[in-house]
Amino acid sequence: MQRTAVVIYNLGGPDKLESVKPFLFNLFNDPLILRQKAPIRWILAKLISNRRAPTAKKIYEQIGGKSPILEETEKQARALEKALGDEKSAEYRVFVAMRYWHPFAEECLNKVEEFAPNNIVLLPLYPQFSTSTTESFLRAWNAIVEEKKINTPTSAVCCYPKEKNFIDTTAQAIREEIENPGISQTDLKILFSAHGIPKKFVAAGDPYQAHVEKTVTAIVDDLDIPNLDYVTCYQSRVGPVEWLKPYTDTAILDAANQGKVIMVVPIAFVSEHSETLVELDIEYRELALKNGASDYIRIPTVGTNPGFIRGLVAMVKRAGNQSGRYINVGGELCDRKCIA
Repeated sequence: MQRTAVVIYNLGGPDKLESVKPFLFNLFNDPLILRQKAPIRWILAKLISNRRAPTAKKIYEQIGGKSPILEETEKQARALEKALGDEKSAEYRVFVAMRYWHPFAEECLNKVEEFAPNNIVLLPLYPQFSTSTTESFLRAWNAIVEEKKINTPTSAVCCYPKEKNFIDTTAQAIREEIENPGISQTDLKILFSAHGIPKKFVAAGDPYQAHVEKTVTAIVDDLDIPNLDYVTCYQSRVGPVEWLKPYTDTAILDAANQGKVIMVVPIAFVSEHSETLVELDIEYRELALKNGASDYIRIPTVGTNPGFIRGLVAMVKRAGNQSGRYINVGGELCDRKCIA
């Protein structure tokens, strides 16, 4: 029987308050995050992580002293593995890897080796491709694979900004809220909020913004609501450089000043973590209501929704049936070639 190891991967997050500073250092020491030469990047990563750690700790204190992203991802892994278990002609095992905190790619790969699969499928929990997320992980994974001289056939889902199940699941969650009798569509403003990246990354060829816009267009088309009032915006910016605009907090202020019912839809996150549970649910809610918003509604991430999991299953099976090392099976050709 064919044995397939599926590796789902995400950003990661600190598992306790003491992990915040080293987590931040790992993040900023990534050459695809802080794009400086190694000695300078290391020094800057130390300085930034030392400076940001106290603020970040206060954020994590609001959600139990740690990031929930590993537990959330493990739930998705188990749901995916259970759904793949219906396949009689192959055995699937789903593993979890994180980029900046445990379990790192190497820890995950050690477990994959114990499973001794016939092939490996790499599946990002980033629907939209970015050099700072998907490419960063693939580079880290490749480096370990080469170091260990592993030659197991591997394929990778590149991205899935318009994957039907992902779009349908998100649109249905929005539709259920809109159909609430207490909501007037004329007063509603929908904010599709994605994690931001520096504008210079896009200028250098990163397709992330184009992918985010494709996701939003697909959701709006699925909703098929005439004269829907919405905007695509970007959250979680850090540092002095210009990031993708409009910024989510600015969009919230604009809508709040008009007395709108604000509905925020996280479209680049598929699991709950600090950017949704603190930034969206606490900070931005307070910002909206203090500045005149009639109401503030936040759509949950897709998480383990059966529809979303079905989409992941379909992509895993397509990837496992194709040859070649890194391929696209998410239904959307990237604007740049995946790192190989």
